[in-house]
Amino acid sequence: MTAIEQTEAARPRGTRLPRRARRNQLLGAAQEVFVAQGYHAAAMDDIAERAGVSKPVLYQHFPGKLELYLALLDQHCESLLQAVRTALASTTENKLRVAATMDAYFAYVEDEGGAFRLVFESDLTNEPAVRERVERVSLQCAEAISDVIAEDTGLSKDESMLLAVGLGGVSQVVARYWLSSESTIPRDKAVQLLTSLAWRGIAGFPLHGSESH
Repeated sequence: MTAIEQTEAARPRGTRLPRRARRNQLLGAAQEVFVAQGYHAAAMDDIAERAGVSKPVLYQHFPGKLELYLALLDQHCESLLQAVRTALASTTENKLRVAATMDAYFAYVEDEGGAFRLVFESDLTNEPAVRERVERVSLQCAEAISDVIAEDTGLSKDESMLLAVGLGGVSQVVARYWLSSESTIPRDKAVQLLTSLAWRGIAGFPLHGSESH
């Protein structure tokens, strides 16, 4: 059950929940409000109301709006990183691995909770703690991709990282465009098209220890 689903299940006031369940419920409510309103327009009153709790209950778990936002951002940055790592480990066939990785970004962006907006479209990137988290997860995803590229091609660390940043950046930018444009192209077809484009480039690098590619 996602945090938002827990919010729906536990919204009526007066329900006592275990601390972890209450925290998840509050994060789900906060996600709904932050995604809909942005950080600056959102108020703790709105989040408490959405969760069906009093403000004192909300402050028992999070001392302020920024701390709540950062907790939510940490959760969804980790979700993105794990999705990319899972995709990379899902197969040893490189073209399928490229497709799986790109689909991980599309799935992340398509998720109905809209958490990607907190990571890729935050209105709080002037806040150092937010900027650091967003830059860190982008770097970690690129490092995961880079490790595979370096292992398979024998390219240097710097060369592999440059390609990895490009693949990750293209994936999330195109996925966001695909969603915002309300494209008639199905997700699997969009991923297939983008994979074909990327594969034409990455396949040009020979497999390490092989003369073929």
